[in-house]
Amino acid sequence: MLLIKNGTVKTMAGPDIENGQVLIDGGKIVAVGENVNAPADACVIDAAGCLVAPGFVEAHCHIGLDEEAIGFEGDDYNEMTDPVTPQMRGIDGLNPMDEALFDAYSHGVTTAVTGPGSANVVGGTFLAVKLCGKRVDNMIVKDPVAMKIAFGENPKRCYGANKKMPMTRMGTAALLRELLVKAENYREEMDAYEKDPKNNKKPTYDCKLHAMLPVMRKEIPLKSHAHRADDIFTSLRIAKEFGLDITLDHCTEGHLIADELAAEGKPCLVGPTFGAKSKFELKNKCWDTPKTMVEHGLKTAIITDAPVIPLKYLPLCAGLAINAGLAEEEAWKAITINPAEIAGIADRVGSLEVGKDADVVVYQGNPLKDLQYTTKYTVIDGEVVYKAE
Repeated sequence: MLLIKNGTVKTMAGPDIENGQVLIDGGKIVAVGENVNAPADACVIDAAGCLVAPGFVEAHCHIGLDEEAIGFEGDDYNEMTDPVTPQMRGIDGLNPMDEALFDAYSHGVTTAVTGPGSANVVGGTFLAVKLCGKRVDNMIVKDPVAMKIAFGENPKRCYGANKKMPMTRMGTAALLRELLVKAENYREEMDAYEKDPKNNKKPTYDCKLHAMLPVMRKEIPLKSHAHRADDIFTSLRIAKEFGLDITLDHCTEGHLIADELAAEGKPCLVGPTFGAKSKFELKNKCWDTPKTMVEHGLKTAIITDAPVIPLKYLPLCAGLAINAGLAEEEAWKAITINPAEIAGIADRVGSLEVGKDADVVVYQGNPLKDLQYTTKYTVIDGEVVYKAE
């Protein structure tokens, strides 16, 4: 057993516990409180003067698929040979040895939702993984989490330059609708066959349409890359047409249409906000967006889109949102429990509660408000994977 004691415990499931304790056994949290019943032989981390918090959760990035420092050889997140590739699986491109993963968990980010990029209209599936390990199969929290789709400049740029559809936003929407119509027909045939195989013919296998079954059955949402307001609305329009679940990823102009988004009630994954306005559809990018989304009652996560912003700077992004007016507690939620709930993994991560995975970080200082903070310990699945020298 491992006992973390004497720190301020930020559970994200209730009030902070001054001079609290967290008891860990078998990779799970077994007790949290002012005083827990720990055995005498438990290993102890004395967190006196420190903050004890759940590991941060990143809701949208490409870590491990777009690797650090090696260029083309580590560029495995965009299959730019076909604008519609739902059969791509993020798990097959993720390299756990990418140094960015260590950089992330040594700064307190313990779980990431990662997957294909935004070159394609339909890019493939994202998965949620713990960020420490040698084999991705052993790091999975949930796979798949969502199906990536993309609107706006990126698909147009990647394919329009070759005089290939989509050259326009209309083309992007048309390709997506074409796939969804075929996928819905395939789902109906597959459902009928599985319900009554004697009287219904099994549809001819199609790898693209088969990959779409979890989406059409509402087992996972569409994960919509959309920066500009019109692209956000197009993604919502198409999701409604087919009765599908969707998350709004990037949502750069969300603050301009917050009243409309509030009526829709879909989760907003805001970012990457730090850095330059590198293309036209980012011209309205600002740190006001998370605050505005939260004030309109929308479940909001702050994202890095790593490696656009290195994942280790996720708490910095939350801190900059605080500086723009977002309440500190809401900023904590935006990088812990909110992304966990959005990704459907809140039963395991995002807060310090009995029964959840023992992903716990001990900080000297507040990582959202103190640039001089230090990560003293990172614990993932009950194992100390990082200790400051």
